[in-house]
Amino acid sequence: MTSPPVPRVSILLPCRDAGPHLQECIDSLIAQTETRFEALVLDDGSTDRTREILAAWVERDPRARPVEPRGRGIVDALNDLAAAARAPILARMDADDIARPERLAAQLALLDDRPETAACGTGVRYFPRERARSGYRRYEKWLNGLATPEEIERDLFVECPIAHPTLVIRRRTLEDIGGYRDIDGPEDYDLVLRLAAAGHSLANVPEVLLDWRLGEGRLSEGSERYSPEAFRRLKIAHLLEGPLHPERLGDRELWLWGGGKVGKAFLRSWAAAGQPPFDAIVDLDPRKVGQTIHGAQVVGPDVLDKRFRGNVDRPFVLGAVGSPGARDDIRCGLEAMGARELVDYRMIA
Repeated sequence: MTSPPVPRVSILLPCRDAGPHLQECIDSLIAQTETRFEALVLDDGSTDRTREILAAWVERDPRARPVEPRGRGIVDALNDLAAAARAPILARMDADDIARPERLAAQLALLDDRPETAACGTGVRYFPRERARSGYRRYEKWLNGLATPEEIERDLFVECPIAHPTLVIRRRTLEDIGGYRDIDGPEDYDLVLRLAAAGHSLANVPEVLLDWRLGEGRLSEGSERYSPEAFRRLKIAHLLEGPLHPERLGDRELWLWGGGKVGKAFLRSWAAAGQPPFDAIVDLDPRKVGQTIHGAQVVGPDVLDKRFRGNVDRPFVLGAVGSPGARDDIRCGLEAMGARELVDYRMIA
């Protein structure tokens, strides 16, 4: 008996109570211009019509293959699906999203053209638009502006620079870093941070190729695991293992630029992680200069300017602000002082 050909890409499709929108998702995969895929589908304890819809797809499309869960929850589901995959490339998909027809073809082309690239995402568009509040639209615009490995590395600790429902990754790479981890935080961002820490090159196709549904009961809005505090804890843990590790930071002082809402939230999480106070906090507001915030004195940019221009005992600076415009202003200010991004400073949020 002839074995079926090995697919080019295995789509990982975990489902839980996805009945209302699952067929739209399936139809978008059937419409892909790249047809050499297998769709691995896993029902993670649904109580609606999800299992029925999946069974009907498996019945009529030999590319759809069911995977029985060995555990419960999204991390177990993703690892179970990855373990069952036959293709050398894995593609994530959420059961309520819609992939545009060229999605798989464009991402596979990027990986073919760049063998050094371990994983890639695509641009996204949130829908329905009336649910896409200002925060979602800011993230969408920021994310869709990241394409090259350099851009992703630069903004790695701002937010997750690859939208997880668009992730396409080489299977061997995922295996090498141990798959998904069940942590007290966002497993998708943790994966991207671990890929970067391992030295893997990441990219995004600079086109909107996934419509990302904002549905009721969205995990990121209702779970502590995906709360802003959980993201900050994760960023701090990876910063301390990477750019801020004593072996890399050496004897340099650590300064924070940003005494506003984002900066203060980061300082609270920093203190909760048991870290010592920053050596100084930079703020443009002259009314804050001289104050003490979380054990660190607030200074103006002129004090930092003297340290950089003197080229002696340069501190390492974290720029902690929320808006892209403010980040650009800090970048411009630091570059004017002679600071080099990733060498002398990093932007966070």
